[in-house]
Amino acid sequence: MSTVVVYKSKYGSTKQYAEWIAEELGCEALDAKKVKIDDLEKYDTIVYGGGLYAEVINGVILLTKNMDKLEGKKLIVYSTGITPLKYSEYYDKLVIEKNFKPEMLEKIKVYNFLGKMILDELTIVHRTALKTLKKIMQGKENPTEMEKLLVELCDANGDFSDREAIKDLVEYAKQ
Repeated sequence: MSTVVVYKSKYGSTKQYAEWIAEELGCEALDAKKVKIDDLEKYDTIVYGGGLYAEVINGVILLTKNMDKLEGKKLIVYSTGITPLKYSEYYDKLVIEKNFKPEMLEKIKVYNFLGKMILDELTIVHRTALKTLKKIMQGKENPTEMEKLLVELCDANGDFSDREAIKDLVEYAKQ
């Protein structure tokens, strides 16, 4: 059975997870920038990883727009973000709703991992977006728990990546 890990990484944590997963599965990790959908047809199992930006998995459209070409393959998607694990059930629901049609979930197994956000490494666009989001959320009169979380996350700074987190994904891929 042939397996490949494809990733789209902006700040490095998605790539790090891709390398860890590929190492565990004994396969290649490929940058999505260099991959076309036709390149994936030779694999039985495809693991795709992308960072989360406003609940959208970076580059996952490579798979979702080409489900017909991937028929019969084991498809696994992981995202990386900075939402604390205690909020994962709520957040995962948002991520799944924004990225996948319900029928796709019968064919795709989805995982979410903690990534990193080093404020000094962010582009000016991302830093500005965070400042704007924080200002908007702090201005709310009766913020929800998620809105309070967003304010907190705007100040997150660090690498929260965890190699142990890939265990379930790797086990599923090997089945």
